[in-house]
Amino acid sequence: MIKIEAIVREEKLEDVKEALQKIEVRGLTVSQVMGCGTQMGYTENVRGSRVHINMLPKIKFEIIVSNEEWEAKTIQAIQKSAWTGNVGDGKIISYEIHHAIRIRTGEKGTEAIQPGPEPSGN
Repeated sequence: MIKIEAIVREEKLEDVKEALQKIEVRGLTVSQVMGCGTQMGYTENVRGSRVHINMLPKIKFEIIVSNEEWEAKTIQAIQKSAWTGNVGDGKIISYEIHHAIRIRTGEKGTEAIQPGPEPSGN
């Protein structure tokens, strides 16, 4: 199992979500985050004073996939959909996952990250 984390521009949220839906990536977590990298922010006039803003709002995607084939497809979809060609487009990082457990059923490993059966209604 492999976890992919992608930090992208806020305005690319919907583009990345659509790209992931097209390749049938089902499970993902999305967070609003702040950060700085090469871009190092910008300077702005606020009430007559110049203010340097270096923590920029970004969107973080977290996705767990079952194998290297899905890792490559997912990274390609994110990279293509998040690209603007400008500094600050973001980063994609992937790393190996040792354990995954579905809390509701106790399933482990790849079974825990695959869509499971719907819970029965009581």
